[in-house]
Amino acid sequence: MTDSFSLPLRPVIEKRDRPDALPRDIAQINAQWGSFRDLTESLLREKIEEDKHKDPWEEEDELDKNSTDLDTSERRDQLYKRRAEIIQFAMQAHMEASFALDFVSLLLSKHNPRQAEMSMSPFLKTAVPLGTLNAEVVNPSPKPDSTLKDINSVARGWRLQNFNSAASKLLIASSRLEAEVDSETRYWNEVLAVKEKGWKVCRLPREGQALGVQYGFLEATPIFRDRGLAALRRNDDGSLFLDKGLVPIKSQGVRVRVKHGDHIVGCSKVCRPPQDADSIESRILQARDTVFEEELFYEVMREARILGTQGVTTRQNLVRVPVSEEQEILLDLVDWDQDHNPEAAASSEENVFADAIAHSIRILLTYAHRQNLRRRTQPPPPLAPKRRPTPEYHILRPIMAYLQHKSHLQWLETFMGDLRKVLESAGIKCDFQTTQFSSIGMLQPNNMVAKVEALVRVFLAPFESTFSGSLVSPESSFRIRIRMNPVAPPFGTFYDLSVNLPQFPDVRPPNPVGLQDEVSSIITHFFMLSVTSAIAQQSTATGTGQLPWEIAFPHHGELLSVNQTGPTKKMKVSLSREELTVSAYPAVRTEMAGSSAKNQPTLSQTWKPGTTESGPTLTEFVSKASQP
Repeated sequence: MTDSFSLPLRPVIEKRDRPDALPRDIAQINAQWGSFRDLTESLLREKIEEDKHKDPWEEEDELDKNSTDLDTSERRDQLYKRRAEIIQFAMQAHMEASFALDFVSLLLSKHNPRQAEMSMSPFLKTAVPLGTLNAEVVNPSPKPDSTLKDINSVARGWRLQNFNSAASKLLIASSRLEAEVDSETRYWNEVLAVKEKGWKVCRLPREGQALGVQYGFLEATPIFRDRGLAALRRNDDGSLFLDKGLVPIKSQGVRVRVKHGDHIVGCSKVCRPPQDADSIESRILQARDTVFEEELFYEVMREARILGTQGVTTRQNLVRVPVSEEQEILLDLVDWDQDHNPEAAASSEENVFADAIAHSIRILLTYAHRQNLRRRTQPPPPLAPKRRPTPEYHILRPIMAYLQHKSHLQWLETFMGDLRKVLESAGIKCDFQTTQFSSIGMLQPNNMVAKVEALVRVFLAPFESTFSGSLVSPESSFRIRIRMNPVAPPFGTFYDLSVNLPQFPDVRPPNPVGLQDEVSSIITHFFMLSVTSAIAQQSTATGTGQLPWEIAFPHHGELLSVNQTGPTKKMKVSLSREELTVSAYPAVRTEMAGSSAKNQPTLSQTWKPGTTESGPTLTEFVSKASQP
């Protein structure tokens, strides 16, 4: 309550206008000091000195002691008397207030009987009829002209003052209204400008009187779709203020880094804020990009958890994607002003590679949004008792498949190059050809599908590359087809090998092969068979005077030289990625004691890359070993 009402419980003590009379003072002095004859100045001074040195609490202690000495019955009687006085005074005040209320109610009953009757006491209603008391204005005595003139002047002054006050209030209200009109005009102009730029402006679901702008993606995950709606608030000057809610103040983006060994060699560019950061459109773009980047990293983390069997690891704010034994891709969500790695600043090629991966994951997320829109526009599937799970987006898997396919193809090229160098060091010419990244789903013209969407479909199709060439002999050839499916299990790279060996028509490689060690051993084995058959053909084509070679155990690389009396020599061919070794032995081994139990090879030659000038070729070695 703002106004307090106090009710006194004691009668008011009236103060006298003048001090006590002299006789009263004389009587008080006589009662305290006795006769004036015994009262001297020295006695008064002594009394004053005693009062100065007297303990002030001593008198209170004596009063307390005296009060405790009072009889309990006397204190109870005194308390009852005081309580009776308070009750009597309260009853008297209540009666006076009731009389005043009855008088006013009876006076008002002449004009408003219903309202006055509600406040009357029951005794007054029964004792006095309503409307019996009335009040009238008695004509006063005529006032002089000077008084009337003063009254008119005062009245005119009051009216002028009220008019001035009303005029100032109207001017203030008009200026405030003008400012409010300017503010509202600026607000709606900026709202229309936002709508003309293509943004969707609508009412907020929980605030019917507020407008909002839809900058998010309607096909995004529900938690990010709900965050894509921000309120358009109005500042005091009428300018728009974007209430972004849960969107961070700073712009954030997914950063892609390329790591070789223990060093970061490449880093993508994190999204930068627009130049005009104060405009409403720039703030909307910043909020849209930030929500998109957060959803992208959320989906990448969600997909990475199911790719743990393929070596993908996750941390609190980091995803590690292995590409090869030495290379891996790092993805994390950082602020736009976070410094880049200084080691990656000098490698422009790796930075371009990191930017390409960053653009790819963003395109794949947009493609997933389009697929959600297409599924939503189609007729829904039949109802099921169990809720259908939301599948993870294909963002990391196509990129991992592409990079791993490229890495496996580079490995195969390197391996075939090493074999070629080993064979060329022995004087054998080989012809290899590589057809890279021939996707199964070729890009076909389709007016119903956008070009970007058609391109992404090709990127999501299985990858296939072909590596073909001839073996040692011209009529023998091989073909290796590398295939990888980025989105459908089983994941991984598979090698399909086909070999054409006229000398060994029944030899067929196993298909498909999934390990690189098996692929390298199979390819090396077929090249060894081709070298063995080439040695046999060469010895048959040579003239007389040399022993011919026949293939005895082709899968072991063994040949025998046979004449009329029987086998005389044996040749062993051994081929690997590093070297080619051909050794010739005597065909008949005699049992001898001691360390000479095994015959040593009569001729042996090893070819390694870069040794063409230091030794004979394979043809010269075979010609030398064919001599009887």
